[in-house]
Amino acid sequence: MKYQEFIHAIEKGQIQPLYYLYGDEPYLMDKCVQQLLDRLVSADLRDFNLNVYYGTESKGDEIAETAATLPMFASWRVVVVKKAEALSAASLEVLSSYVQNPSPSTCLVLQGEKIDQRKKFFSEIKKIGELVEFKRLYENQLPTFIRNEASLRGKKIEPAAAEMLAYLVGNNLQELISELEKAILYVGEAREILVSHVRSIVSDTRVNSVFELTDALGEKKLEKALRSLGRLLGDGEAPLLVLAMVTRHFRQLWKVRELLEKRTATQEIGKIAGINPYFLQGIVAQARNYSLVELRVAFERIFHIDGALKTGGGKAPVLLEQFLMDVCASGKGKV
Repeated sequence: MKYQEFIHAIEKGQIQPLYYLYGDEPYLMDKCVQQLLDRLVSADLRDFNLNVYYGTESKGDEIAETAATLPMFASWRVVVVKKAEALSAASLEVLSSYVQNPSPSTCLVLQGEKIDQRKKFFSEIKKIGELVEFKRLYENQLPTFIRNEASLRGKKIEPAAAEMLAYLVGNNLQELISELEKAILYVGEAREILVSHVRSIVSDTRVNSVFELTDALGEKKLEKALRSLGRLLGDGEAPLLVLAMVTRHFRQLWKVRELLEKRTATQEIGKIAGINPYFLQGIVAQARNYSLVELRVAFERIFHIDGALKTGGGKAPVLLEQFLMDVCASGKGKV
């Protein structure tokens, strides 16, 4: 089950006695658990009917015993087990017995990172309950997520501002929400969050350095690119995040370059490539500096750098600086 299906089931009151939530998106996972809790247990009865355990310090027998206990003054008891991937094999064996015959008045929710659906414990949960996966949102899903979250907080955010926020922060949803809430406080009574507001609330140094770096690469200005990279790394920006920003920009350049090769009108390029008009003119101009061959080579280098950064195959500043020099030294593409 995907998390969207989980949300819809909660909204409809279609509650299962067992859930195992897993994946690499903790913000959405916690948000869904909160929605489930709001549906099942009123705030004034949570001291009696909500139990939270941690797999790093709890045993299966105490979790199973609590789950088998009838709720007090309510229809449901909710038992949440965080870091469930840390539960011992013995604890899982005990819980397997409970899973085969769960209490109909308890909702047992386990939260973990990875699961092996071939194991008996998970196959048993799937028979009576649900395995719910929470994947990190893809890049193209972030602006919609931001607009929805802004709407829930009574604000509008212009599309270009949502895209800029996603671009600057990335797909860490907790950080995205934090920056969005800063923007909401910043605009005060204003109804809409604009690009200028996003530029103001996200670190000025980071905003300027990110755009300076990507623009310098698009324009093949080596000195400017090296200066911006040095500022980002010097301010403690993670090398992999810097590489992700660069990758996103080159992906856009590649899309636009392909459309330029087809003599596509600029207005249509924006629609097809999904680029907001606010950013389009600059990206089109930069895409003209590259040939498709150069962009393909750039992505091959990005792939190798990504692997090296993740495996300790070189020093991050050296790898990134060499990439900048290689890219900026390549010949210019033709319109």
